[in-house]
Amino acid sequence: MDSPSGCAASAFFHYDNGSRSQKVAVRLLKNFKGYLQSDGHPIYDAFEDGEDVCLCGCLAHIRRHIELCKEENLEYAMQGLKFIQDMYNVEYMADKQELPYEGRAELRQRLSKPMLDSFELWLKNTYPKVLKRSLMGKAIAYAYSLLPRMKPYLHDGRIFIDNNRCENALRPLVISRKNMLFCGNHEAAENTAIICSLLGSCKERGVNPREWLNDVISKLPYYLAPKSDRDLKELLPDVWRK
Repeated sequence: MDSPSGCAASAFFHYDNGSRSQKVAVRLLKNFKGYLQSDGHPIYDAFEDGEDVCLCGCLAHIRRHIELCKEENLEYAMQGLKFIQDMYNVEYMADKQELPYEGRAELRQRLSKPMLDSFELWLKNTYPKVLKRSLMGKAIAYAYSLLPRMKPYLHDGRIFIDNNRCENALRPLVISRKNMLFCGNHEAAENTAIICSLLGSCKERGVNPREWLNDVISKLPYYLAPKSDRDLKELLPDVWRK
């Protein structure tokens, strides 16, 4: 995915025999270094104390849990959502001003940090007032556990406030999966993940997938020829676009 400063990246989908276990994530990201942004799924806890990986949280997932509490406790839900909306307003302000990532980080330090601190205090003070097993109790516990992962975004404008770009890239695949009900077998699912990765990367790079496919398919025989010294990476959407 791209960053708030507009640096584009690529989409990557991975299928591992239907598993979403921690060992799959560790194996897939064993050589990864940098910011790793995700929801609060426990599989990412394995990277909590890593020297080369900084876990970043997603404010949209925190908001989603609190929104579910409106019918149960509207007063507290609206209080929590107000803190979150205020932090999003800072992002809208940075977008409107077209701030570079250094300027976005400075704005977050000045405006968003006090908001996040106040939100943390509200969570601590509100939790004893609700039932732990209630929707609000669970939402507060979820939000509070992820607050340490929200703090890196305050210091680096390249980090999004949420991972909605990844969620949006995943949505078409999820909808297709529900419509298809199944891929047929594990091999077909793996192939689907590869195709979705390539087409998703086209979308992120602003590449017309039809033009890319037509051109790549016509060139593949030359790249796959026995004596060819051409690198298939040249056909990936980000390189092809250049």
